[in-house]
Amino acid sequence: MTARLFLAKGREKSLLRRHPWIFSGAVQRMEGKAASGETVDIVDASGKWLARAAYSPQSQIRARVWTFDQQEAVDEQFFVRRLQQAQTWRSWLAEHDDLTGYRLIAGESDGMPGITIDRYQDFLVLQLLSAGAEYQRAALLQALQHCFPECAIYDRSDVAVRKKEGLPLAQGPVLGDVPPDLLPIREHGMQLLVDIRQGHKTGFYLDQRDSRLAARRFARNADVLNCFSYTGAFAVSVLMGGCKQVTSVDTSQAALDIARQNVELNGLDLGKAEFMREDVFQLLRRYRDEGRTFDLIIMDPPKFVENKNQLAGACRGYKDINMLAFSLLKPGGILLSFSCSGLMPTDLFQKILADAAIDARRDVQFIEQYRQAADHPVIATYPEGLYLKGFACRVM
Repeated sequence: MTARLFLAKGREKSLLRRHPWIFSGAVQRMEGKAASGETVDIVDASGKWLARAAYSPQSQIRARVWTFDQQEAVDEQFFVRRLQQAQTWRSWLAEHDDLTGYRLIAGESDGMPGITIDRYQDFLVLQLLSAGAEYQRAALLQALQHCFPECAIYDRSDVAVRKKEGLPLAQGPVLGDVPPDLLPIREHGMQLLVDIRQGHKTGFYLDQRDSRLAARRFARNADVLNCFSYTGAFAVSVLMGGCKQVTSVDTSQAALDIARQNVELNGLDLGKAEFMREDVFQLLRRYRDEGRTFDLIIMDPPKFVENKNQLAGACRGYKDINMLAFSLLKPGGILLSFSCSGLMPTDLFQKILADAAIDARRDVQFIEQYRQAADHPVIATYPEGLYLKGFACRVM
């Protein structure tokens, strides 16, 4: 018999609004026994059925909802249905934007909590980030083979968040060929190399696709500074947009080497591209002291906030780095600034940018706003799914 997780009285409201998480503080008691990741029934204090969820005894998120339909079992066919539903939208996007790399499954927003799946050509790259996702690994893999028989599968569940679920890190081939060292994908007319085995995330920042295209629109005849450049996708885009010069800055020489290869792969002028292995904060201060200026600055730092206790420090970091960027812009120059920290609210990030402009003694207009690309959807009942935010800021 399926174990039942009883909620404390009055704690069912979020589930009635179909939010997919149950926190430990909302739990009254467990009836029956369940292994970590096993499927349990969620019921209110009176025993009324609410949802079917994956149990995670070591996490503050005590259960993640698979389904709000009492008649729906969580089995291989469940995952087949979810995958087919997700692929319908991604197929349209891939054809519309000529993509060979995209996010197939975006966790809770695709009804598959704790599961990320990215597709690069005919490689599917998994990240199983919760106890429930790991428990359902076999059923998920069967469903993937059913829906995508042409694809190899590679596991990149080497993410620290798994430790909060009591899970070890995992990485390696699961089915089919091992990915090559670098695999090219298409995006908005660009060829971009992806390092599936060793790269950030699942190998690439697919979520910034729309922002890269936006940067291209501002690039003509611009002197561009591309901060935290990783493998140079923004650099390729602004070169395609006709920039005068782009300087890409990152601390990883390996990433900068791939950035150079990306410029060459697209047949662009390497003479207009500079690659610098530097600390961005230190370089911005040096450029400020030297009086160096730019027409366009792209500021796409790594996540500054891992938990709520770090938010205040992150605010200072975002303010400092954007203040330096504003000080380096010519009149009429554009700053494209981003935060990928889910715990950073969009309105707070905008306020930080406004404060940074004031401290830099620059008058700034917000002219565009960005979010993660459309293959990273946000389901209406789970606003936490919106994590990437960005603004185009024009110096007057």
